[in-house]
Formats: sequence, structure tokens, C-alpha cells
Amino acid sequence: MKAIRITSYLALTVASSFALHVMAQPPKHPPHRPQHPPHPPGSPPNGVKPPQFGDPLPGLTKAQVATFLDGKDDFEDTETEAGGLGPIFNRSSCVTCHNAPVTGGAGPINVTRFGRTENGVFNPLAALGGSLQQEMEINSVLHEVVPPEANVVAHRNSTPLFGLGLIEAIPDDQILQNVRRMPFDGVLGKVSKVADAATGKNLIGRFGWKAQQATLLSFAGDAYLNEMGITSRLFPVENAPNGNAQLLAQYDTVVDPEDVVDPATGRGDIDRVADFMRFLGAPPRLPPSNSAAAGRSVFQNTGCAVCHVPLMITGPNKVNALNQQEVWLFSDLLLHDMGALGDGIAQGTADVRDMKTAPLWGLRASAPYLHDGRAATIDEAIKAHDGEAKASKDRYLKLNKQQVQQLIDFLMSI
Repeated sequence: MKAIRITSYLALTVASSFALHVMAQPPKHPPHRPQHPPHPPGSPPNGVKPPQFGDPLPGLTKAQVATFLDGKDDFEDTETEAGGLGPIFNRSSCVTCHNAPVTGGAGPINVTRFGRTENGVFNPLAALGGSLQQEMEINSVLHEVVPPEANVVAHRNSTPLFGLGLIEAIPDDQILQNVRRMPFDGVLGKVSKVADAATGKNLIGRFGWKAQQATLLSFAGDAYLNEMGITSRLFPVENAPNGNAQLLAQYDTVVDPEDVVDPATGRGDIDRVADFMRFLGAPPRLPPSNSAAAGRSVFQNTGCAVCHVPLMITGPNKVNALNQQEVWLFSDLLLHDMGALGDGIAQGTADVRDMKTAPLWGLRASAPYLHDGRAATIDEAIKAHDGEAKASKDRYLKLNKQQVQQLIDFLMSI
């Protein structure tokens, strides 16, 4: 009987403690997010002036230009705690990381990834908050650190978003054609296979340093969650600081999902930001100088174009501005083993040394270069190439000064 009484007492104590813990959690409030009046349909740029960084795609309708501007408003909004910011995050707006030379561009801000590699197997340490560290928080007790278990730490630079709608509109079969069945210079390449949150399908990834996102809607939803701590219908679960669910429960006081869908339109902020990226124009090309024109041949002869494929074509698309358009992206959108230039982080199909071929268009406005921004110049970036790119780098190292300048002039014009 004594044992029964003790067991009953312990059970009551545990139940009471649990009840007190639940009662101690703060009530959750509905998110108060910024609302903008919709832009009226406006005239597209008249086409007289040369295209500029940040312009919408040429050929958009008036309604599509208005959609582009609506999305730009959300892209430039500063998130607040009342709207769901955090409780851990990296920055409070999209534009903070994507603003050079204009809204939607690149930026010098790096984020930190970490994990542990043991016996050749990568562990993202998800239970400890990995693989992405959020470096800001709404309260200092939530501050994330790289856990001591991590033996891999990498940094990733913010990428430019110009022309992403065109890249999204490239058919999968064109990307598959870039996979080399027989190696050339040791170059093979492989597609990134992605379970896409927006469509529920397995698709070819094409966005992010590891080609870890396949559609712009998923790309936007992932960034809202992981960079700003804003949950959505695609990503409804908050990140716990270093995996601490109790701290998350204590400080997550806004009802999830925080990106509330407008019942009249069926759209939320992630939809509007995805449309901003979809309708954001490609980087404008410069008229080539004589030196840049000569540099195109240098680009081909060194083998750079094997991975940095100059041109692909979009498929049929109901948006005329995306329908069967030339895409001068200078990328095959494949993953390549980059040897020492890999970042040590595995994501999906991408192994620790795999990186997606970075599109080179608009290169003149996206310094610093490489995934971690380690290269201040194009010359430094090329010299850091390794793995499947080593043969091309070795040819570059044999160029004379004039050829080097011609190649750089070409790259700065595309």
C-alpha cells in the first residue's frame, strides 16, 4: 500500500508540474503584419531607356507590373515581433540582404551553416539547431551558438535575385541535357533532386548555393522561415533556438502560421515576394568593348563555358515575358564537385563538396564573389576554383596579362 501511495503521489506531482508548465506558457496572439494597398495597374517601362538593375521583366502587362510592385513592397518591409519576427532570425527584412546595387541584388551579409562530419557522413545536427545558425533573436536568452559538437562551419553569401523567374521557367529537360554522360576535363555535373514544398513534387532544384529549392514560392517560404522566423502554410513550424523546444514555447507568442493568407486572394506575403522575384528583370548586359568581345573567346577556350553554359531557353509559359525567352545566365544549374571550394555542408542531393554553378550574369554588381564572399575580385575567384573546375583554372593561370584582362572585361559586361 505504501508503494502504491508513493507512486500515486509521484504521478500527481508530475501531472501538477506539467499543468503548471502549460499554464506558464504565454498566450499566443494573432500576427499583426503590414498591409499595403494594392498598386493600380501601371504602364510597363516604355523601353526607350536602357534596362537597369531592378527593372521588371520587359513585356509584362500592366497588371503584372502592379503585381511586381506589390511584391516589392513586401520584400522591402521590415518585420516586427508583433508580426511574427523570430523568435530567432538572421535579419528583419529581405532587402537587408539583397540590396546591391538595388532591391533584389546581392549583399555582403553572410549566414553561418554548421554540422558534423564523421567517417565521411555529414550530420546537420538538426536537434541542436543546425544546419543554419540564426544569429539574432527577440530576447538574449534565445541566442544561438555553433554547438561544440560541430566540426564543420561554413559561411554563405547572399545571392542576387535578378532574372530568377526566367531561371524558374527553364524546362527540366534543358537542365538534364547539361549532365555530361562522358566526362570532359573531369566535368560531369548532376542535378539536384528536391522535394518541393510548394507543389508536393520531386523537382530539379535550381535556387540557392546547393540548388536546394526548385520553385520561387518554396524559395520565398524557406527564406521567410529560416532568415526571418516567419512561418507560412508551406513552412508552419518555428525553428527552436539550438533545438530548445521549451525556450521556443516560452517566447513564440504569435499564432502560426504568421504569414496569413488573404481569404479574398488566397495569397500571403510569400506569394507576393515570389511574384516580385518571378517578374524581376535579368541583369542588363553592357555593349561589349573590343577587349570584352575578345574575352568571349578566352572564356570558351579556357573551358569556363563547360559549366557556365551561356544560354538556355525558357519553355512555353502563360506569362508572355517568360514564354520561350533567351536566358543568358552563364550556368548549367548543376551541382559539381568543387573539391576544396566545397563548403563542407550536405543538403539533399548535394554532397559536402558539391556546389551549384553560380550564374555569372550581372557579375559586375555582385562582389564579393564565391559562396562565402572570400574573393574580392574575379581573378581571386577563378584562382580559388578546384575539383571539376581545376582544369579550367589551370588554363587561366597560363593566360598572358592581355588575355586575363580580356576575360575579365567580358565577365564584367554580361
